Amino acid sequence: MTRTTAGVLRGVLEAGIWVFRGVPYAQVTGPEGRWRAAQAPATWTGTRVASSWGPIAPQTPPVPGFSFPHDPIASDEDCLNLNVWTPGLDDGCRPVLVWLHGGGFTTGSGSSALFAGGRLASKGVVVVTVNYRLGALGLLAHPDLVSEDGAGSGNWSLRDQLVALGWVKENIAGFGGDPGNVTLFGESAGAMSISTLLAAPEASGLFHRAVIESGPPATASTQWATKRAERLAAHVGVPTDALATLRHVTADRLVTATQRLAVEAPSDGGLPMALLPVVDGVLLERPPGDLIVEGKAASVPILVGTTRDECALFTTADQGDPEVDDVRVAQRLARLVGPAGSDIVDAYRHARLARGEPAAGRDLWTAVTTDYVFRLPLQSLATAYAKYQPSTYSYLFTWESPFLSGMFGSCHGLEIPFVFGTVGDPAIQVFTGSGPEATSLSEQMQHAWIAFARNGDPSCDAVGSWPAYDAARRPTMVLGPGARVEDDPRRAERLIWEETGTAVNLGHHHQ
Repeated sequence: MTRTTAGVLRGVLEAGIWVFRGVPYAQVTGPEGRWRAAQAPATWTGTRVASSWGPIAPQTPPVPGFSFPHDPIASDEDCLNLNVWTPGLDDGCRPVLVWLHGGGFTTGSGSSALFAGGRLASKGVVVVTVNYRLGALGLLAHPDLVSEDGAGSGNWSLRDQLVALGWVKENIAGFGGDPGNVTLFGESAGAMSISTLLAAPEASGLFHRAVIESGPPATASTQWATKRAERLAAHVGVPTDALATLRHVTADRLVTATQRLAVEAPSDGGLPMALLPVVDGVLLERPPGDLIVEGKAASVPILVGTTRDECALFTTADQGDPEVDDVRVAQRLARLVGPAGSDIVDAYRHARLARGEPAAGRDLWTAVTTDYVFRLPLQSLATAYAKYQPSTYSYLFTWESPFLSGMFGSCHGLEIPFVFGTVGDPAIQVFTGSGPEATSLSEQMQHAWIAFARNGDPSCDAVGSWPAYDAARRPTMVLGPGARVEDDPRRAERLIWEETGTAVNLGHHHQ
């Protein structure tokens, strides 16, 4: 048992690790709590047994084949709970790793089998996974929905994450963790949250290192957010001059309307985003990318990287389609970057063929959008960040999934079970593959992530010396079968964008 600020908790002991599930770190009190900052959790008397997952945020059902047995599906607006794995309820003062899940800010939970924290915890750390508000409930912003408590409008997902970090600061010592050594790590929307929170003054001191997996900062102006909110209101039949009545629309209807926003969003960039964090002048004063470039958001060490074929997860519809040829790919790209699209596609084909890589239409579109949406923005972030923070490290994950005859390659999200050590789960092995090489890579990544959490440097016996990132060499740990340092991997593609005058900014900002 351990005591928290809300009451006494009893966990369950599983394979030598204490697990606490469904721990409330805040509460959203009914519809009137919508689009307002979360409140402190309700206290309880006696001992609360934390053996069951808490509710997840309202969202669409999982895509068949991309969820796992026993993942919780029961949802509720009052979803602000977290899970803790720890080797000991003592004064061990262990490094703490707090995980923010991905899912485009519209799906996912911290309770998936992918993120089971027991294997990481067994290596001497405390692991926390967080549920936060999603979709319209998490990011809807409009002048008519300004919170009375000075929290601004929008960014409720980010504020939930900050409240969770505040809970960790106050309570994690009782779980054997060190509140002065917290590493925030996440993937996709979770990593986007982290790279955005780097620029939020309210986040200062709540985490001490950050691991950013495939998630550059992406934000929107209040004008963009207002238009999206009014469009969502139209989908549920609420007049734009009465948005406050959205507080009484069912969560299911808001989820459906958010889905429609995602479909309407421009998707040629690779990932259609229904809603985004907002530069609201309260939590976020300016776009995070601008502040990072100016050195005003580089206070903590970071470990940042991507998978080689991120967008293969999203381009499956192009597989084997003869109409997706070089011309079609160039047309798609031209809508993003202008007339240079054709030159970029030609250059990508030559670069890939020179390395013996496939260069059909789908391969080219996957490679181009991977770089445009993920790899180059995060490489730009690392380059800018390293000017002010010497403890900046970069990786490129290249392990390939065997799923569906290998069509996903080294796709978005594939590194997650290697980081958590969940590659031993038979259901997950369908996607990751298995065998000694997979086990070895997972061990290497777990040890490197823990070394970074422990002292701000991922170098360790498992991967060897991991040099800090700099703009001259661009040293990057390539994590495939084995681990090796390579300077400026896939340099040819990086130079293509520079030589065509089509620079990729480190943060996508929607005006």
